[in-house]
Amino acid sequence: MRNNGKVVSYFYDPEIVEFRYGRSHPMKPIRIGMTHSLLENYGLTQKMNIFRANRASKEDLIQFHDEGYVEFLEQITPDLEYCNNSKLNQFKITGDSPIFDGMYDFCKISAGGSIDGAMHLNHGQSDISINWSGGLHHAKSNQASGFCYINDIVLGIQELLKYNNRVLYIDIDIHHGDGVEEAFKTTDRVMTCSFHKYGNEFFPGTGNLTDIGELDGRKYSVNFPLDDGMNDELYFEYFKKTIDAVDKYYQPNSIVLQCGADTLSRDWLGCFDLTTKGHGKCVQHIRDKNLPLLILGGGGYTPKNVAKCWAYETSLLIDNSELPEELPAHEFSEYYLKDETLYLTPIGMENKNEKIVLDKTFEQIYQNLKDIVPVPSVGNRTRPQDSIAMDENDKPYKFYKKQSNKNFKNEFYDLSQDRNEKLYKNKYDPKKFSPFIDPKEKKVKKEKKAKKKKKKKGSKKNKKIKKESQK
Repeated sequence: MRNNGKVVSYFYDPEIVEFRYGRSHPMKPIRIGMTHSLLENYGLTQKMNIFRANRASKEDLIQFHDEGYVEFLEQITPDLEYCNNSKLNQFKITGDSPIFDGMYDFCKISAGGSIDGAMHLNHGQSDISINWSGGLHHAKSNQASGFCYINDIVLGIQELLKYNNRVLYIDIDIHHGDGVEEAFKTTDRVMTCSFHKYGNEFFPGTGNLTDIGELDGRKYSVNFPLDDGMNDELYFEYFKKTIDAVDKYYQPNSIVLQCGADTLSRDWLGCFDLTTKGHGKCVQHIRDKNLPLLILGGGGYTPKNVAKCWAYETSLLIDNSELPEELPAHEFSEYYLKDETLYLTPIGMENKNEKIVLDKTFEQIYQNLKDIVPVPSVGNRTRPQDSIAMDENDKPYKFYKKQSNKNFKNEFYDLSQDRNEKLYKNKYDPKKFSPFIDPKEKKVKKEKKAKKKKKKKGSKKNKKIKKESQK
């Protein structure tokens, strides 16, 4: 399916919405389903080739991750958590990276989409591959980190390297893409370029301007550290200048773009003030490079804003078109405010990024790029086998049903937008005023409570009747 000269492959597994990190955990896989529902009801799924990706196998995962670590992920369940304390500590599966039901399947779905997306690009089946369930950039070869267990990005890049001499990885998540940089910091075949918040012990604490790679990869790691309150105008100015300089000196054969949406205004873990259109402008600029492009998700902790952002960016990737501001009726309409629109506006945070500092940062990056070997090449080599055998007759997978255009009641809509404005102004305690509870989870809890109350009332009534009959 060709749109404006681009063939787009989109990878989605409907089971992704079933996974839960935990009721109060900020990572909500349901945001992927919310994105898909918007794509469907805006009519964008009709303009792409849709695939249900092959789930990554153990053999796929150990191409980067340690076998013992992968085996542990495969075996561990919440029931066995307390029997494996030493292993949990060894593999860092604690705290913000908890064990949850179906965790290994979740990892296989995420990784499978990125591997398949890369293969579609390698074989010319698409110009752009999209996997919004990917982009988990913190995972290390033998450790979980920052909500990430398997690094689907590294696996996707490894697949691209089978057919491409040079791959450029770009990260616009608010957190530094440390897991990806660490994986490729000693090679010149992958250049990593990350724009992120740095300083004041902000997670993960890496990604300083001076972090430039090692050995053969020295000066092939590019880091642009930023401060709180970054806005659209400044962000895009330095993003464009940096990426254009990287393109000039590195000349990649393909690009991987991690589109973390926690850089958006009102994100629960973020501290930037970007709008939907400002974030999308960066994606559009990369699209216009006209290179094979693998698009991945990433961070983003106000689910409805993530869904709106990625739906808008999907539209840009397909044919550079804007979407109507009014949100269509769809499966997750109850998550949105009654008069909410697609496009997020800034809240006017104080921008702590000084232009003089940004200019110096760019100058240093530009000097490093000038020092690298122009267009590093790779000698004759045997091409590794594809992770999964490609079928020449591979056809889009029709797994979804078209949602009806019925009107949904907003009785459980998410108030996170209002809460966020209050949080920034009044510093509410997030534990008391948590945005991480899904409306549907809230409804289920309420129903269970009512049922329990009714049952209790019924048993008391029965006891009373029994006593009276005994008299």
